Amino acid sequence: MKKLSFLAIAFAAIAFAACGNKTAQTEAGADSVKSFEQKQIEASIKMHMDSIASELGKLKTPPFLNEGKDGITLTKEEKQVKPDYLLAANVADEAATLTEKYRTLSALSVDKKIAALYEMPTEDYDKAITKLAADINDPSFKAIEDANTIFETTSTLYDEMEKNDRINYFWQLAAAALIEQLYVCNQNADKFLSTFNDEAAANVTFRIVLVLDAVNRLAQYDPDIEPVAQAIAPLSALNATTVAEMKEQMAKMKEQINAARKALLK
Repeated sequence: MKKLSFLAIAFAAIAFAACGNKTAQTEAGADSVKSFEQKQIEASIKMHMDSIASELGKLKTPPFLNEGKDGITLTKEEKQVKPDYLLAANVADEAATLTEKYRTLSALSVDKKIAALYEMPTEDYDKAITKLAADINDPSFKAIEDANTIFETTSTLYDEMEKNDRINYFWQLAAAALIEQLYVCNQNADKFLSTFNDEAAANVTFRIVLVLDAVNRLAQYDPDIEPVAQAIAPLSALNATTVAEMKEQMAKMKEQINAARKALLK
């Protein structure tokens, strides 16, 4: 999974964002059959995500990444061209509602990680993330050593937010991280997809379709998932049988991902 950190985390975020609000089934009159069906959908998502993780784990390391004892670094050549598509830290000033603050915190944590890999200044990101975390004041964050890594600790965060009755905001965090990472991946599609072969492209995109279908079915049980389903909807265009098809589909959905990014961070 470390080999394709941006892309792999993005795919992983789908699973957690779609896990369903388990507290939603505690309302009076909750249908036991519905609860059982929801659990089955959740189980299918986890199974498909395990399959995606397995496929990504088989891929070779992209040529622009180095793996060492200190983790992942970029090659010297890659670091020479700095990305100009990352969010500015001052987007945090535009986040007014609690939901917007969660989303912005998540997206900025993604971009801060990328900026650090390119050895770009990150002080403004640090300040913005720290302020957003303080404004949100979510006790779940105490389980995370550094708010900058919020998008890398998805499983831990999910458990803590569920325990602290903040799970309804988790969808906002996960959706924002997912779309931001897909946005970044699509700026560098040729580099990321250079590690894929036709079999991997077909297996991964097929399972993405299965996950999206499950997300849509979960939305029928919990309306809070609907915004998440809408945010990741552009992924429905991914259903390739070859690497060439995957590249073409990624290119076609570029504007849709851009629009989703803007919608989540408005």
